[in-house]
Amino acid sequence: MIAIHPSLPEDTRRDFFSRLIFLSLPIMLQNLLMASVSFIDTMMIGMVGEEAIAAVGLANQMFFLITLFFFGVSSGAAIFVAQYWGAQDRQSMHKVMGIALLISLVGALVSSIFSFVFPETIMAIFSDDPAVVAFGKDYLKVVAVSYLFTAIVMVYSTSLRSTGDAKTPLYIAVLSMSLNVVLNYVLILGKFGFPRLEVKGAALATTIARGVELVLLLLLVYGKKRAVAASITSLVGFNRSMVKKYFITCLPVILNEMFWSLGMTTYKIAFSRMGMEVIASVNVSEAIQNLFFVVLMGIANASAIMIGNRIGENRIDMAKIYASRLLNIGLITGTFLGGLLAVLAPWLSIPFNLSPTVAHMTSRSLLSLGLLVPIKAYNMVLVVGVLRSGGDTRFSMFAELTGVWLIGVPCAFIGAMLLQIPIYYLYVFIGLEEAFKLVVGAFRIKSGKWINRLTEDVPTLQETLA
Repeated sequence: MIAIHPSLPEDTRRDFFSRLIFLSLPIMLQNLLMASVSFIDTMMIGMVGEEAIAAVGLANQMFFLITLFFFGVSSGAAIFVAQYWGAQDRQSMHKVMGIALLISLVGALVSSIFSFVFPETIMAIFSDDPAVVAFGKDYLKVVAVSYLFTAIVMVYSTSLRSTGDAKTPLYIAVLSMSLNVVLNYVLILGKFGFPRLEVKGAALATTIARGVELVLLLLLVYGKKRAVAASITSLVGFNRSMVKKYFITCLPVILNEMFWSLGMTTYKIAFSRMGMEVIASVNVSEAIQNLFFVVLMGIANASAIMIGNRIGENRIDMAKIYASRLLNIGLITGTFLGGLLAVLAPWLSIPFNLSPTVAHMTSRSLLSLGLLVPIKAYNMVLVVGVLRSGGDTRFSMFAELTGVWLIGVPCAFIGAMLLQIPIYYLYVFIGLEEAFKLVVGAFRIKSGKWINRLTEDVPTLQETLA
């Protein structure tokens, strides 16, 4: 499935790789920090017990859902921001950011209220274990307010990256995540005279860190007058026509992320029917797997910026060449990382204080997940980096949601409840959805129908200079 396109000229090739590294490295480092914090969180919560690991993992499904909603809204906006930035139209760029902020904040407010008022209802969806539900309830009531902070941070951070400024979000994330780790140690375990709050401490550490991240990010953006430093007037200056244009392109992205994340949560519901030990193993396996995905997430997000900028400049042939090369890079990188995960699988679960049964289950699960990484890598660059940057959001929604809901979810419940296969084989069974996405996505790329220039009413920089 490796795509073939004409080679880039030597000087263009150097520019391509320098741009890829310049954009992807800060994103990789930021995602590494986030994955590392999740890894350390899980490790510290493991000191409380496997019930606490299971509870926090299940309670965080709410955060997972709302974060994917924010990602859908902000990455949808980023399609426009990247292309408007390529066309040097800051005014329209700021208006799109305003639309994204409004939608994200409404979603965050609803989710925060629901998590604070109905935490037991949320936990009851996933588990009937009283200890797991009690831990999860405590976590949700404290972490609920952090959703509001995260909504604003994601819109500004994603927009910054789309203008080529990937370093500012990284610097802020370094400070925020470092604070999160320190607070986790102090509040979960009760160090330096602080009370031992266990899962409440994990939630409080997350909330404080997200609040500090928001304040620092806005101070830096507006203090340094970054490209996304929009005034309130600019943010709310959008009209009905722009809102319509945004939703035509971005609604499929938002729906995609929401229903994809609901699919992932539905997997957790299927897994939870396999017992508390399986859920504990799943949460540890995912915390470890996320460390291996940071490079791929960096490549996918950098791909979206690079291709989106070329389309905004109306350099369509160059955008196609970029897409081909970036897909190949994703596949090769995924093959290396998947192999590494599989080889290291027997040793990666050691720091988590797991029982022998759960540790064995986790080791076998990591081996299965390692085998799936190459195909997941290709699909990540395909959907996030190529199809969305080209404005082909309806097709990417079709590919992802068909794969998850018509293949992945049925496989999860059939494997968990009817066939009752071990979790490590179930991962491979569910992986059929990734195979489907790869096949239909590769044909879409070959057709060339994925490219849509969203800034056709805006002159390119070259046209303006002419």
